Amino acid sequence: MIARRQKEQPHITAVHEPRPAARPHTDHASTPSAGPSATAAHPRPTTQRHAAPDDHDRPEPHPRGNLAQRLNSLRAGVLGANDGIVSTAAVVVGVAGATASTGPILTAGLAAAVGGAVSMALGEYVSVSSQRDSERSHIERERRALATDPAGELAQLAAVYEGRGISPATARRVAEELTARDALDAHLRAKLNIDQDDVASPWHAALASAVAFTVGAVLPLLAILLPPAGVRVPVAFLVTLAALALTGAVAAWIGGGSKLRAATRVVVGGAVALAATFLVGSALGSAGII
Repeated sequence: MIARRQKEQPHITAVHEPRPAARPHTDHASTPSAGPSATAAHPRPTTQRHAAPDDHDRPEPHPRGNLAQRLNSLRAGVLGANDGIVSTAAVVVGVAGATASTGPILTAGLAAAVGGAVSMALGEYVSVSSQRDSERSHIERERRALATDPAGELAQLAAVYEGRGISPATARRVAEELTARDALDAHLRAKLNIDQDDVASPWHAALASAVAFTVGAVLPLLAILLPPAGVRVPVAFLVTLAALALTGAVAAWIGGGSKLRAATRVVVGGAVALAATFLVGSALGSAGII
């Protein structure tokens, strides 16, 4: 029996022998004898799969910028430049309509530029200061309310979110979680749309307005003083209207409106102002008053 099995064993081996020969590399790599070299040659991708979600889930650092101050300064700057162009150009064109002398035109233009810059700065300072005082008053009122009646303020915050379409249970949970993190910030944002870290600075607005007005005033001054006397007024008209079109387009870009419509409005308004002052100056010059 044993001899018969020994004789049949080569026959069995011969039947199964082609199977490992068909895939020699696969069988060899799968054997434990491959050792650390096989692991180094074929690293597991599972480590990278688990690392990727961790990298994506980690919050990216975003610098906290003072958005209200930047937008307020930008708005004041554009408006200041527009006013500097219009008011100074109207003054110098009006004086040029009365006299061709360079001295009176320069004097009137400088006076208009300096006075306008100071006026714009004071106006922006007063306006933004009033806004800041109002926001600070609201912040202090909410702080006192949270200190004296936290339960009532929590119910108000939940009602705010419930009024925005959130279910009562979810609104309550959102209010509780936000209150636990920063109660004052949660109430200011939800109820008053105020960010206590983004209260506008009146000094930034005043400085931006004054600088922008001065820059805008320089353009019509150069346009009226540099050309020859015979073409001063037409050149000042063209330069002023082109600058107004630019400031109108920039203001529309900031607000997301139509650039063409905004530029057209400001150009038409500037043209009316220039024409009116030029007619007044020409009438005074013709009458011999100036």
